[in-house]
Amino acid sequence: MQLIQATRDAVLKPLTMVVGIVERRNTLPILANVLIRKQGNQLEFLANDLEVQITTRADFGVGDEVQSTTVAARKLLDILRALPESGDVRLSLDEAKLTVQAGRSRFALQTLDAADYPTVTQAEQWSASFSMSQKALKNLFNQVHFAMAQQDIRYYLNGLLLVLEPGRVRAVATDGHRLAHSGIAVEGQESALDVIIPRKTIHEMQRLLSDDEQAAVQIDVTTGQIRFRFDDIEVVSKLVEGKFPDYRRVIPSGYTRHFDIARDVLQSALQRTAILTTDKLKGVRLQLGDNLLRLSSSNAEQEEAREELEVDYAQESLDVAFNVSYLLDVLSNIKTDSVRWSVQPDANASVLITLANDEEFKYVVMPMRI
Repeated sequence: MQLIQATRDAVLKPLTMVVGIVERRNTLPILANVLIRKQGNQLEFLANDLEVQITTRADFGVGDEVQSTTVAARKLLDILRALPESGDVRLSLDEAKLTVQAGRSRFALQTLDAADYPTVTQAEQWSASFSMSQKALKNLFNQVHFAMAQQDIRYYLNGLLLVLEPGRVRAVATDGHRLAHSGIAVEGQESALDVIIPRKTIHEMQRLLSDDEQAAVQIDVTTGQIRFRFDDIEVVSKLVEGKFPDYRRVIPSGYTRHFDIARDVLQSALQRTAILTTDKLKGVRLQLGDNLLRLSSSNAEQEEAREELEVDYAQESLDVAFNVSYLLDVLSNIKTDSVRWSVQPDANASVLITLANDEEFKYVVMPMRI
């Protein structure tokens, strides 16, 4: 039975959108497969890793039959990518084999029964539902995602806190050493709710969302689950259980010593200084005073790097060290000409980095000893 006939790129597009969450090694072998469901000319490609599920839809099915199967996602993707761009691709199901044909190329892939494929049971009622532009949501995630923890035993840090307030949505991420916060006004958002979205879901959303200001994404949230719907894509994810740290207490207030500096100038100077740091100790020393910002680093081989940048700061001197990776992360993920540093004349005080054109963005970095 023929399932699909379309150009190679037409089939690749929805498949590529779902394959990102497919793990090469799974406790359930069927999770290495993609679920293909056909109802007339309507098709669904679905992938699930038991934490996040992505479904895409297309309309190049063949025939009126209702049919479904699962096939190795990576194998199918690799085959399609290797086929010539010209000409149609045909996918046919015959007993337990999925046949892929294009020109004189033919591949027969083993399938597993679609009835055995685990799919997410979606909530019947949602505690909060609202929409915003895809570009705005993508930018919100981009501004904070880099501060999420990786494989931390405090599992609630391995994700992003989404804070829903009447008329506003905030995103917060922290790994215990630095914290990133951003927010945006959203019409139609009237609920008050805090949820933690898993790290993997955030990365998939960054990949799938477009930069189109006019394209909308519908967001539905309830206890234990969040759903994003946009274009022909649906992403349903579990939420992380746990108590996220109180970000309001972490963000400094009352800092009165500031200076602005060009983002690209500071980024380049930090990248050069970072060359002579060690893999284990990524510390860079910052000395501030007399309208100069001095950056320095050294390593076990007694090698040194020094940089001097002019800044408008003539207040108390400050000598402090930071993990240079934390500083470079924020500078490479924000799109602005300059950044504002707010400091206290205390080597144990965190630095607060903000943006002149975005009062919601706040990035806090704790100092380190070197």
